[in-house]
Amino acid sequence: MLAPERQARILKELQLHEAVRVADIATALNVSEMTIRRDIEALDHNGLARKIHGGAMRLARLSALEPGFLLNVDKQLEGKLAIAQQALSLVQPGMTLALTGGTTTYQLAVALAGELDRLRNLTVVTNSLKVTELLYRQQGNSDLKVIVTGGERTPSEALVGPVARMALNNLNTDMCFMGVHGIDADRGLTSPNWLEAETNAAFIESTSRLVILADSSKFQLRSLASIAPLTAVETIITDDSVSPATAELFTSRVPHFIKAPASTHADTSAAGAPSRKIS
Repeated sequence: MLAPERQARILKELQLHEAVRVADIATALNVSEMTIRRDIEALDHNGLARKIHGGAMRLARLSALEPGFLLNVDKQLEGKLAIAQQALSLVQPGMTLALTGGTTTYQLAVALAGELDRLRNLTVVTNSLKVTELLYRQQGNSDLKVIVTGGERTPSEALVGPVARMALNNLNTDMCFMGVHGIDADRGLTSPNWLEAETNAAFIESTSRLVILADSSKFQLRSLASIAPLTAVETIITDDSVSPATAELFTSRVPHFIKAPASTHADTSAAGAPSRKIS
């Protein structure tokens, strides 16, 4: 088992328990206690867990752990709605789109569902169970096609792992809308889930244009596993709460950095009701 896999397992255990013991993790993973100590030191160094005597302790800040879909779906909602509307403007009829897991990409799916009469002949490739369920309900008599990757389910309701990667290796998409846990100017796109990072990297390999959908809380946040450097990104769409310094920094790193203005008429109650069009 590789170090990123072991460290992801430690973080997963810390989601369930406030602290873990070196001996217990070493036994569960069938590796030496010294190996687990090194993994904990790496997690502590990267600010993802706290090293304590005989083990590791969960950090108070949840950004270091993998959040569940329901935990995040209502956070930064106004910004996510604005980002989704901005992203929708990039979609043209006949496109083959990829939507990764995440609550911001879900809001884009909500927006897409309200425009199926205009956006004809769309094909959507996704590993998001929530996006799949939403678009399946909205298909009706439309010509929308939805392709689901398959794979292992994560707390964020995404399908990841070898099955998902194998599916993506045989597909080509015009544009990929990707949600990420963190964007760091030096380390690029990151995820707390090692398998999700690998799957998202496969999404990037299969697309012509990569568009990152990230609210302002995701910047300068570095998670366990790297997905891709910023050089892989064509466009970042964020909300207008992003700081001027952050906007300036990332504008210099990617071809297109877009701040989506929040609509004063946005109805956040519509986030779970895809039949309503958000203005």
